[in-house]
Amino acid sequence: QVQLQESGPGLVKPSQTLSLSCTVSGDSITSDYYYWSWIRQPPGKGLEWLGHIAWSGTTYYSPSLKSRTSISRDTSQNQFTLHLSSVTPEDTGVYYCARDQYYCPSSGCYRGVDYWGQGMLVTVSS
Repeated sequence: QVQLQESGPGLVKPSQTLSLSCTVSGDSITSDYYYWSWIRQPPGKGLEWLGHIAWSGTTYYSPSLKSRTSISRDTSQNQFTLHLSSVTPEDTGVYYCARDQYYCPSSGCYRGVDYWGQGMLVTVSS
């Protein structure tokens, strides 16, 4: 059973950097072909994918947030971390870490999440 657990501050001041870590158990973040993602949900809105770090260490970010986002990892702790800089109140929401992978049925390939963290509310406020 794979488990993911978010941790970090629940309150961040505007203009500061939001840093959240995700600790993984039951799998290694270097296991082939898995992607380790950050996803958020602002109040009253849908899910927004922020970016991922792949099993290889390669990162990819949402184009709309690329200039403010970075994801790093600590393989010795089996942990990956989101850094979101210059936050504003619009960055308030529930932040999830997740594991996803490609599925390739006969109809074609797609990416889907198979494990989620429980989510963590982060509020940006002075």
